[in-house]
Amino acid sequence: MRIDVITIFPEMIANAVEYSTVKRAQENGLLEIVVHNLRDFAHNQHRSVDDYCYGGGAGMLMKPEPLFEAVKSISSVVGDTKIILLSPQGKLLTQDMARRLSLVDHLILICGRYKGVDERVRQNLITDEISIGDYVLSGGEIPALALIDAVSRLIPGVLGDYESAQDDSFSEGILDCPHYTRPAEYQGMRVPEVLLSGDHKRIREWQRQQALICTYHKRPDLLRSVPLSEEDLEFLKTLKEGD
Repeated sequence: MRIDVITIFPEMIANAVEYSTVKRAQENGLLEIVVHNLRDFAHNQHRSVDDYCYGGGAGMLMKPEPLFEAVKSISSVVGDTKIILLSPQGKLLTQDMARRLSLVDHLILICGRYKGVDERVRQNLITDEISIGDYVLSGGEIPALALIDAVSRLIPGVLGDYESAQDDSFSEGILDCPHYTRPAEYQGMRVPEVLLSGDHKRIREWQRQQALICTYHKRPDLLRSVPLSEEDLEFLKTLKEGD
């Protein structure tokens, strides 16, 4: 996979992708990240990429020419390309969305700034608009990094154990179950006995029930949209009766 990032603060992206999982993905040839300074495509000596809004109002707006020309300059790699604007107006980034994007050959990420982008960019250039939450940040760099991290770890071979990505919270639409490691007892606090039993069937049942408990108490909204088995529904019924 190749990811091109268009930003007015290239150092923010370039420095951050030199760590941890994303760095290993690049070193192993599974991911290529190229960062572009939008100011390189400005049309004046001051390298400005923003201007006042027609019709008045506070705030500056990102100009269309630099963005169109930056995207045009990026040679498309093999396969399909998605041009994504990171914006508070976009669809909320979810695990399912990250999984689908991890199957795309080429992503071009545009980091919004100021009051946003000229509407002609939104209507005629981008294919997707993505947000990481219902709040406003100073720019799209942090959302772009969140998207890169979420997507890259789902590329087969990036993580040491690919299955670990598949079992994360939201992978099945609900939160993950609690996890424990050594020692089995610490200051009187013991790991649940079922996890030490070696009975894999019981362990799977316990993990599923704990995941349902966690989701029921922390994110009950998720339970309205995820497919649930008859056993799941019966277990959730006991939780509701116990409230």
